[in-house]
Amino acid sequence: MKKVSSYSLLLVLNVILILPCWSQEKVDLEMVSRIRYEGFRNSKVMELASGLMDGIGPRLTGSPNAKRANEWTRDQLTSFGLVNAHLESWGPFGRGWANDFVSVRMLSPDVAPLIAYAKAWTPGTNGVMKGKCIRVKIDDKKDFEKYHGKLAGLIALLGPDPEVKTVAQPMFERLSDKELADVGQYQLPNEKAELRVREYRKRITFQKELNKFLAEEKVLAVVDHGYGSFGGGTVFVQSGGSWKTGETSTVPAVTVALEQWDRIARLLEHKKDVELELNVANTFYDDDSMQYNTIAEISGSDKKDEVVMVGAHLDSWHSGTGATDNGAGSVVMMEAMRILKAVGVKPRRTIRIGLWTGEEQGLLGSQFYVQQHFGSRPPMDTPDMKGMPTLRRREAGPVTVKPEQAKVSVYFNVDNGSGKLRGVYLQENAAVAPIFEGWIEPFKDLGMTTLTMRNTGGTDHLSFDAVGIPGFQFIQDPLDYDTRTHHSNMDVYDRLQADDLKQAAVIVATFVYNAAMRDGTFPRKPIEGPLPKDAETPDE
Repeated sequence: MKKVSSYSLLLVLNVILILPCWSQEKVDLEMVSRIRYEGFRNSKVMELASGLMDGIGPRLTGSPNAKRANEWTRDQLTSFGLVNAHLESWGPFGRGWANDFVSVRMLSPDVAPLIAYAKAWTPGTNGVMKGKCIRVKIDDKKDFEKYHGKLAGLIALLGPDPEVKTVAQPMFERLSDKELADVGQYQLPNEKAELRVREYRKRITFQKELNKFLAEEKVLAVVDHGYGSFGGGTVFVQSGGSWKTGETSTVPAVTVALEQWDRIARLLEHKKDVELELNVANTFYDDDSMQYNTIAEISGSDKKDEVVMVGAHLDSWHSGTGATDNGAGSVVMMEAMRILKAVGVKPRRTIRIGLWTGEEQGLLGSQFYVQQHFGSRPPMDTPDMKGMPTLRRREAGPVTVKPEQAKVSVYFNVDNGSGKLRGVYLQENAAVAPIFEGWIEPFKDLGMTTLTMRNTGGTDHLSFDAVGIPGFQFIQDPLDYDTRTHHSNMDVYDRLQADDLKQAAVIVATFVYNAAMRDGTFPRKPIEGPLPKDAETPDE
């Protein structure tokens, strides 16, 4: 028998002492039952969804619809009994934009209407525009020369040659036990994430250079097919130009259905002349450079100066009605607040909801909010960052926290579609695992089972995480988010899953209640330190 060292004995004792902590987090099961009853039997989540998606529609940041959504959500939250409901400005943002009308059709060699959407922040055609098409294959600046002097007065058919795939696998997916187990395995940091960031920034820079080149060559318009390879009438549409003042693209641009784009490309490859007719009416809005977040609260009691926050981004892209990205998250958070008021909670801490705009342009609304209230990094004077929040840019310098930062216990976010919640990304904060272990136990019958130390990106919890506030995004079933709805014309009310949204609202309401009632605030991890000025970090 080996001799047991004093170090080994100490390690065993530590494990024995730590293990009970996983079951010591207090959970008010009576309140859990009340929240479940209200959320499942008296749900208003689909009523809210119809009001936002059907009644208001797409909510591109800077558009009139985005402001309408701010005002509507504020009024709805007030009607639930929340206090201090208001719109909080941020910015300046830049130019607002909305599409008013679009019609695209082929005139020859056949007459055919096309499924088409204007690309955000591009100009209209100023009436009916007709022109012949030319296939343009430009992958980098080296390709500019071969098209110099050859594009004037023509419509550029732009984009890589697509591979239109048949749907061999289901487009609608729920996470299997194996997939959840895989998510639960931590991935060590590597250089791939940094490489993706560099590639993303290169694409943004190249897009600006390409827009400038096409304008100088006097192209009539640009027609592309977006991304994705399944087609079937699903069109993925984002921006074709910058929202920043002084950087507006001057060339009209539309995205058409994949199969229709491919037909035009084949005709051109076979040396057939293709003539298109475009009629696009877009409006730029420059009357108010500021944008708005919707904020409202349930007042706390003995710890009312401390805050538990929930949030989701209210803005969307413009071709659908922003249902799964991220109307779903917005109405889940609104419904969670409604449930808490309906069951008559008297929270110890104040519970605050934030519905953010500008998320699709780089988490702008939440970053500006956090920067205003909780902490910031130094400003950056580079052309692309002038006046922009720098929370996600570690090369800007160290974080300076404000007094309010210490008062925020935790922030919860939902922004991965309409799928039910399956767990929580812990953002490498090991100390919160015992807390969440106790909290998910009453919801394992609803599929809420998984905790992972992994980070997840691209959502507004990162703005809070950047200044040391524990911020969390939930693991969700993907459903058809990536295959059909994300940034597409199919991101509409009909793609929402009512039962999943009810489940999410009930779980969020319970998590928020638990956080507002527990004796202590959430444990924190270290704030990420600064990087050298020439280093690169993600801004989304």
